[in-house]
Amino acid sequence: MSESLAARAVAVLTTADPRAKTALSRRHAAAWFAARAAGTALPLGRATPPDRPARPERPVLLPPREVPRRRPGTAEGRIALLHAVAHIELNAVDLHWDIVARFADVPMPAGFFDDWVKAAEEESGHFVLLADCLEAAGSAYGALPAHAGMWRAAEDTAHDLLARLAVVPMVLEARGLDVTPGMIEVFRKAGDAAAVCALETIRAEEVGHVAYGAKWFNFLCGRHDLDPKETFHTLVRRHFHGTLKPPFDEAARAEAGLPPDFYWPLVEPAGGG
Repeated sequence: MSESLAARAVAVLTTADPRAKTALSRRHAAAWFAARAAGTALPLGRATPPDRPARPERPVLLPPREVPRRRPGTAEGRIALLHAVAHIELNAVDLHWDIVARFADVPMPAGFFDDWVKAAEEESGHFVLLADCLEAAGSAYGALPAHAGMWRAAEDTAHDLLARLAVVPMVLEARGLDVTPGMIEVFRKAGDAAAVCALETIRAEEVGHVAYGAKWFNFLCGRHDLDPKETFHTLVRRHFHGTLKPPFDEAARAEAGLPPDFYWPLVEPAGGG
């Protein structure tokens, strides 16, 4: 029997080296979609994901307040910005494989797994694009300190698929839709065509990831006869440790299936606990 999708997800999660992790992610995604196309889908299976994914020795992970501030008007600041986004994308690879393995026991249509495997594959490509940009600039992923709290959303929603969908794609990835246009402009002004191309690719594909979250969140709300908007507000207030901050890219959010009455009421401090 072919190795299960859940086991392949755990293999990615337990690979520490970023380049090896993203290469393995892409291979496993290709195998899943090849089997689906051939009508011989890989078994979903069951496998226990780690509480935290494997990580390389570098970058050094710091509490959010201790990560040095980025000043994108300088070359060093732009490198720091690329490094921060690469760190986010690497965590996103793990977040999407984690949802596959951690919630494999939740009865879901095959399309649910198609979407998150595709998202993981695309996040892997995003990391590689940014890592290549860093190396072209004379740096590398791991050369600067990074945010230590990136996995908190996964830990806080480890036992609730609805909460995971609400917080990760519908809050955190939606925030990427809001801030990426400003980053693109920074690199356009600096004449860094490769970084602009990488960030434009990321933004286009992230709309799809947010849409996956909204689609499956609404699907599960329908299954359990829950009001999607009220449920979203409750889960975000309970599990998101931060504040939703405008300005919002309302057009991109609408394209992803997030109407304004989902997120504007959460602009006040979200609390959580």
